[in-house]
Amino acid sequence: MKKRIVAMLITGGLAASLAACGSADTQTSSDTSDTQSSDGLTKITFALDWTPNTNHTGLYVADSLGYFEDAGIDVEFVQTSSGYGSELVGVGQAEFGIDFQDTMAYTYASDDPIPVTAVAAVIQHNTSGIITRADSNVKSPKGLEGLHYATWEDPMEQTLLKYCVEGDGGDWDKVVLDPVTVDDAVAGLQSNIDAVWIYYAWDGIRAELSDLDTNFFFLRDYCEDMDEYTPVIIGNDTYMQENPEITKAFVAAVRKGYEYAIENPEDAAKILCEEVPELDEELVTTSQKWLADQYTADAPYWGYIDDERWNGVYDWMYENKLVENEIADGTGYTNDYNPQ
Repeated sequence: MKKRIVAMLITGGLAASLAACGSADTQTSSDTSDTQSSDGLTKITFALDWTPNTNHTGLYVADSLGYFEDAGIDVEFVQTSSGYGSELVGVGQAEFGIDFQDTMAYTYASDDPIPVTAVAAVIQHNTSGIITRADSNVKSPKGLEGLHYATWEDPMEQTLLKYCVEGDGGDWDKVVLDPVTVDDAVAGLQSNIDAVWIYYAWDGIRAELSDLDTNFFFLRDYCEDMDEYTPVIIGNDTYMQENPEITKAFVAAVRKGYEYAIENPEDAAKILCEEVPELDEELVTTSQKWLADQYTADAPYWGYIDDERWNGVYDWMYENKLVENEIADGTGYTNDYNPQ
């Protein structure tokens, strides 16, 4: 069954309500009248980040192979306008979604945090890094000196990259920051840009499939404290507290979908392409094969979140003045809905 993907654009009113999402009227509640579908399944809305890709394969596998239905759940996927699931999950417009540990830090450090919690890590380690043309001969962060880096002018982005460049013996002031939005890394590197921050599983694989020779390094290799969980599956706190068994059933079905993708990457890629036919099948298949070893990696099981690593990311962000208030250990995640 093809799953319809609905684009949900956040309105000014919804954006305003996000700031007050701690109030009861903005949170998902089990008392709503439309929680059951016509066939008796519990309806769940899931907010994707941007457009479907291989980060989401396990979700589509779970839907296509009936894992959600077996769990008594009917899931509708929606897209957010910002790319962060918390914009919808936090205000109760979706029960679950995709977000990123670093961006979640800003709400947890605020006086009025958004009521969302990470319940599973989609990929066990941070697979993002810097891609450059091979003729730039960049092997590590220091090599960015004198090159044009496409920045989206985010404080976390620039603080982390500066940390990596200087830790590698380079001079951050010699890196040329170009405020350019790069939607296609290969096209960007063929223009006036020399370096782009990407996720290897998608744009890195896309570059490998192109005619452009590139180099790449993982940022986690130069800042172990920022081996953040990116992306993660989040849930609305009120909904999960009121519906613990449904939450466990949902997470178990998602986990089964990702475990299938790990064991059957080519078949999983076909499922994703059938569900989202506009995707490039070669890119999806190659990406899926690479991610098969990354979803769980060295963790004891898929979705597991390590407390030391999670807390270490927030400690690093506080120490580097990316958040004003210290975030207490254990904030923002739980393995309780995804036990071994």
